[in-house]
Amino acid sequence: MMDVRRAVDEHVESNPGVHFNELARNLDIATGQAQYHLRNLRKAGSLDVEEVRGRTHYFPPGYDPWEQRTIALLRRETVRSIIVAALEEPEPSAADLAADLDVARSTISWHVSTLIEADVAEKTYDQKGRSHITLTRPAETRQLLGEVTPSLPDRLVDRFTRLVDDTLVD
Repeated sequence: MMDVRRAVDEHVESNPGVHFNELARNLDIATGQAQYHLRNLRKAGSLDVEEVRGRTHYFPPGYDPWEQRTIALLRRETVRSIIVAALEEPEPSAADLAADLDVARSTISWHVSTLIEADVAEKTYDQKGRSHITLTRPAETRQLLGEVTPSLPDRLVDRFTRLVDDTLVD
């Protein structure tokens, strides 16, 4: 049993921000087994937990709450694409993001509101009333970007959402 707990602990250490389903899937362990070991590791102070938009993410100690929220969001492909765009071109407009990322404007709006709630971005308006996003901590965000890659299931969910968006727009 300690081998499983050690594997869970090591997985969280090497994959900061991993969410519950991904952890259980990657380690090929049962849901109850994952819950048991995560609960015990949390009680022991070996990991931190952050819930972001309905998903529980696990972190090794040492990340502050802003970093945890940012890493959790960077694990989502569409949000990650928005952040990368904002790092490449400061203050992109929502319309430009929708066009560049080929997603519905409503999808951009939903993800931007998530970034704003997490204090990762701010929304501003230009003289014509168009909304733009600005990252609150671009240097730190860029650094965290290198630590995380979205999982395959996360990318598939984002791509399914894009497919649905395309179907609704057409």
